[in-house]
Amino acid sequence: MPKSRDPRIRLLLDLIDQSYDRRAWHGTNLRGSLRGLTPAQLIWRPGKGRHNIWEIMLHAAYWKYIVARRLVGGGKGEFERSPSDWPEIPDKCDAASWKRDLAVLTKYHKLVREAVTNFPPRKLLTIPEKSKRRYEEYIYGIASHDLYHAGQIQLIKRLQKKQ
Repeated sequence: MPKSRDPRIRLLLDLIDQSYDRRAWHGTNLRGSLRGLTPAQLIWRPGKGRHNIWEIMLHAAYWKYIVARRLVGGGKGEFERSPSDWPEIPDKCDAASWKRDLAVLTKYHKLVREAVTNFPPRKLLTIPEKSKRRYEEYIYGIASHDLYHAGQIQLIKRLQKKQ
């Protein structure tokens, strides 16, 4: 893993890692919240019109895709699943489909991490074109987004046990 010499970039990378797949004091991260689940657990809904774990995972992947594109200055692209922000889960929800979709999350996490690693520190406080937020806000925001949804998934798993 390439390391940045800039302490701000290193701190942001640490934040991204702890929120996604590295041990941290706060408890379960996003990747940890997704371990060991069955297809039945992944598609269970806590209520009518509520998102299931599978949908939440794809939503997290979509926002990693968006942040990575913003950091590298990518133009309008297309996320590989649709609809983009809350992609539909596959018709066949089995272990193989889950593994493929989980690979999408991993792919975009790696792209975000790479984009942050290579991001020019002098631009952290600047606002990208057609945006209201600084680049650094997108970076720590994606880490916060992961933690928010990790907590949501943990809650859904607890609710499942009460059923």
